[in-house]
Amino acid sequence: MLTLVAFIVALGILIAIHEYGHYRVAVACGVKVLKFSVGFGKPIYTWRLKTRPTEFSIGMLPLGGYVKMLDEREGPVDPAERHLAFNNRPLGARAAIVAAGPAANLLLAIVLYAIVNWSGMQEPQPVLASPVAGSIAERAGLRGGERVQQAGVEGETLEEVRSFEDLRWRLTRAALGGRDVRLEVTDGVGESAGGSVSVTRSVLLPLGQLNAADADAQLFRKIGILGPWTRAVIGEVMPGGAAEKAGLRADDVVQRIGERGIVDGQQLRETIRSAKGVQSWQILRGGQTLQMQVTPEIREEGGQSIGRINAYVGTPPAMLTVRYGPLDGLWKGAVRTWEVSVLTLKMMGKMLIGEASLKNLSGPLTIADYAGKSASIGLSAYLLFLALISVSLGVLNLLPLPVLDGGHLMYYLWEAITGKSVSDAWMDRLQRGGVAILLGMMTVALFNDITRLLG
Repeated sequence: MLTLVAFIVALGILIAIHEYGHYRVAVACGVKVLKFSVGFGKPIYTWRLKTRPTEFSIGMLPLGGYVKMLDEREGPVDPAERHLAFNNRPLGARAAIVAAGPAANLLLAIVLYAIVNWSGMQEPQPVLASPVAGSIAERAGLRGGERVQQAGVEGETLEEVRSFEDLRWRLTRAALGGRDVRLEVTDGVGESAGGSVSVTRSVLLPLGQLNAADADAQLFRKIGILGPWTRAVIGEVMPGGAAEKAGLRADDVVQRIGERGIVDGQQLRETIRSAKGVQSWQILRGGQTLQMQVTPEIREEGGQSIGRINAYVGTPPAMLTVRYGPLDGLWKGAVRTWEVSVLTLKMMGKMLIGEASLKNLSGPLTIADYAGKSASIGLSAYLLFLALISVSLGVLNLLPLPVLDGGHLMYYLWEAITGKSVSDAWMDRLQRGGVAILLGMMTVALFNDITRLLG
């Protein structure tokens, strides 16, 4: 139920803001708006304002919306109101009205990001877990327990890293853009450092060699940075699982597995995942060192054999509150909106030329799933989800497809260059082509949704 409610609320907000952008600028440009609708189909609620000629309504199907304006191309117009018709407004006014919808979504994203920045959010500290064996991070000299102080694309100025999520975002952008990243890290932060003196050093991650096509878990496995540092402690033990059978208990601290010293929760998880049979564990329990034989259960996941012990592994990471001041928070919101917009366009471009997988397309099922998950975490997470989808909606609508706002802007660009509008015959052909492309994208997105859910 939470997923459904969160999904409907998200759609309602994003669509209403988008259509309000069209409506507000249309009114400002002197166009008569006949109807403002959020949702399609039979209206479930309709109202009017005394000072406006517009009918406002909420449709039964919350999968879109529209603003119907007075237009001579759609029906007869009273000669006394011809000056209020959309088609009789100057080219600049028509373009502004069309562009206002996507612009409203991008402005909403800025505001949502800013609200989260102002209110603050609990995020993991930027302390690195042990890198995946053989990964870029391990080859670069990271061992786990380092705190990332600054990061940046190679050749550019390094910036402060406020949290682990901040670091993940920087790595994602760099990897998908084929850029190397330089980190300034301080050793001796996590318990893995064994109490050694803190030393600050520079580490280069050559992410440009990845040729990344997908922003997924496998991308970060290749980079080698999967999560923040946690203690190598056993948490809740599930009845009947490998951990219980071996005699493991909650709060057991794992020190060694075989000849390998275990320094943090990430390394412990990776060692369990790669198990091929019985493992000899050394644990610390109540001040006593114990030896145990643990046999992880081997399961097939995604074509790979993965070891599981049916117990929570590792402690929750150390958290901090990331909060910005009024101006910094707003600026950060604008920067994040710009970065997400650019990254979205780059990914679409890569998918178009085959450099990125079409698996990156997501449809309504995935959006609904993330809506429910983010809402269950808290208000800040839900606002970040809304901001991300709002950016995506704004960017998508600016694509030069005839059925989208960007397609209409493409017509106006042609009109500005040639001095005449696109002919009805060409308009019809382009509309048909745009519908076909959009239906194809929706089909691929829905297929990806079903594949993810079944997988």
